[in-house]
Parts: sequence; C-alpha cells; structure tokens
Amino acid sequence: MATDRAYDIVLFGATGFTGGLTAEYLARHAPPGLRWAIAGRNPDKLARVRERLVAIEPALVGLPLLTADVTDPASLRAVADEARVVASTVGPYVHHGEPLVAACAAAGTDYLDLAGEPEFVDLMYLRHHAEAVRTGARLVHSCGFDSAPHDLGVWFTIKQLPADVPITVDGYVQAGARFSAGTYHSVLTAFSRTRQASRAARERRAVEPRPADRRVRAGSGRLARSRDLSVWSVPLPTIDPQVVTRSAAARPEYGPDFRYRNFAGMKRLSTVLAAGAGLGALVGLVALPPTRRWLFGRLASGQGPSAERRARSWFRIRFVGTGGDRRVITEVAGGDPGYDETARILGESALCLALDDLPPTSGQVTPVTAMGDALLHRLTSVGLTFRVLDEGGAPS
Repeated sequence: MATDRAYDIVLFGATGFTGGLTAEYLARHAPPGLRWAIAGRNPDKLARVRERLVAIEPALVGLPLLTADVTDPASLRAVADEARVVASTVGPYVHHGEPLVAACAAAGTDYLDLAGEPEFVDLMYLRHHAEAVRTGARLVHSCGFDSAPHDLGVWFTIKQLPADVPITVDGYVQAGARFSAGTYHSVLTAFSRTRQASRAARERRAVEPRPADRRVRAGSGRLARSRDLSVWSVPLPTIDPQVVTRSAAARPEYGPDFRYRNFAGMKRLSTVLAAGAGLGALVGLVALPPTRRWLFGRLASGQGPSAERRARSWFRIRFVGTGGDRRVITEVAGGDPGYDETARILGESALCLALDDLPPTSGQVTPVTAMGDALLHRLTSVGLTFRVLDEGGAPS
C-alpha cells in the first residue's frame, strides 16, 4: 500500500445521488486529519457538493475538488496516482467503470465500488487482476448493499459453527424500500447483456484458481416454503452468491465443503407469483431496443427518494447455517438499503482500507477477503446489526 500519496481517500462520482450521500457520510464520520477529496467531471457541481458538506462540517471549506472523467484516462490516472483509496459510485459499471479500475490497478491504488454487475466484475478480474497483484492494489467490488451485508453476514454465520466440517448456509433477504436508480439501471443492463455475461463468466472460470483441497459451490435452490423462517424462498439471481463463494474459496474458515444459496423471503405466495410475472415481463421488454430505452428513462441516475422516505425503509437478511451437529439462524439488518446503508457501507469500507490494520491481500478480492472482521466491527459500531437469532442442534 502506497503511503506517499496526497489523499487517503478520493470519492469519485460525488455529484450523483448516492455519491453525494457517501460524501455526506464521510463529512460526518471521517476522523480528524483524514486527507480526502471528491472527484467528478463537472467542477461547478463538485463545488455545490462541497457547499453541502461545509454545512455539515465547516472545516471542509477547503476540501479538494478533483476534475476527472471516465473518457479521459490521463485524468483518472492522475487521481489514482494521488490517492491511497479511490471509491467509485459511477455506474452502470460495465459502461463506465473500467477506465478507473485500470488506472488504480496500474498505480497500486486500492479501489472500491458498488457494482452488482457480474459481467463487469468478471471482466475486471480477467483484465486487471494480474496487474493489481503485481502493484499491490486491492480491487474490491460490491461494497454496498450489493453485496457486503450478504458477504459479511455469511462470514458472521460460519463463525458460529464448528470448524473443519461441511457447512451449508441459506440467505433470505427481505426489504421495504425503493430500488436505487443505480441498481435499477444495473439490473436492466444485466438483463440486456445475458450472452456477454455468460461469456465473461465462462472465461473467468477457465483461468481462476480453485481451492485444491476444499469444495466451494453456490446452489441454485428452488421455490419452496422455508420451515425455519415461515417464508416462501424465491431463488434470487443476484451477484451475492458469487461474492460469498469467492470469499469461501479464499479462506479456510468456511470448511472443507461449503455451499451457499441465495433467496428472497416472501410472506405470501400471491406476492411470489406477481413478482415472477413482473420479472418475466421486464426480461421480455428489455430485450427490445425501443422498450429498453423507455425503461432506462423511467428512473434517471442521480435521482433518489427523500430523506423522509428513506427513513421509513429497511432491510433484513436472515441466514440459516448448518455445520456438523450445529444449526444457527443469524440476521443482518439495517435501514434504507439502496441509498443510506449503501453510502454507509461504502464510506466505512473506504475508511477501513485507508486506516485499518488489514491482512495483506492484492488483486481482485471480496469485502470479506480484504477487510473481514475490521469491516464487520466498523459496520456494527455505526448501526448495522449482526446477531444470532437461534442456535442449537442440526435437524436430523
């Protein structure tokens, strides 16, 4: 990790809605003496963001503003050369994200983002992992609601189970919130690029090392009634299982044989059927260019709900884990997932990489692999809950 840089953290994309919330979070929670800056392509908008931050913390009147654009690689390399950690909120990442990843990998600069796009993450591994290993950079994707609560929640769960035994974990997410514009656009992008995503995933599997002495896998699951939680378990095709299993592949604590499955937990079968019909219609509409353009225009990037609406939002993820003769149910819970908690997680991840004593890692790594218990401690100290709901013997 380079220590001779002008900035501990640079937040790229601070003029967007989620980027602005992350900047406000850092204004409230950054420790005294943290050297940080905000970056984006429009100096006037950056100045307006700084005015908001000064209203929170007057000492930020001199916060540096860095002009950089994803279409200008030299400007991104200048940012990467000056920073120890760069956090990006500029998506969809498959369209806008690679130039900054490349700059950070080449400069040996730690990189964070909110990517929930499997294709992007796989392509960044194929194109920039080796360079990041060479320079010592840590490339940590999915450091928002996608997928830090799942990744850390499974890590918290397996720590409640015996070591050196086969482990299975099922995650069930429930939320009362509006999708963020970034998540909405990322989902539409993923649905419109299924062939490209499949190709990137195959290419990654062909070259990525696997544990030689352990088995790690993600199960697909099926629609069923969960006896443990009294909800309908609906298989959820998000990036979360990929993040979790990559953490499991990197760390022996997950046992000799680990399996993870990912679900939405829904109370009523009618809701399940309506959601399935809506998802099917969305997949069909996004395949056609005219309707795809219309869908992208329904929720513009940079938009988001009011503070009052976000204050009423919530999420919880419950994990059912079994290992040997033990069974445990755990929960990760918090407030508005798409905006407030995502900004909190990204902000704390940046502080964690910049300030905490972490195990040596490099290349493309997951939140657990890069930060593990340090990030878990940070998030619990600022309001996310990680708790054990039930534990006992595994069902026969």
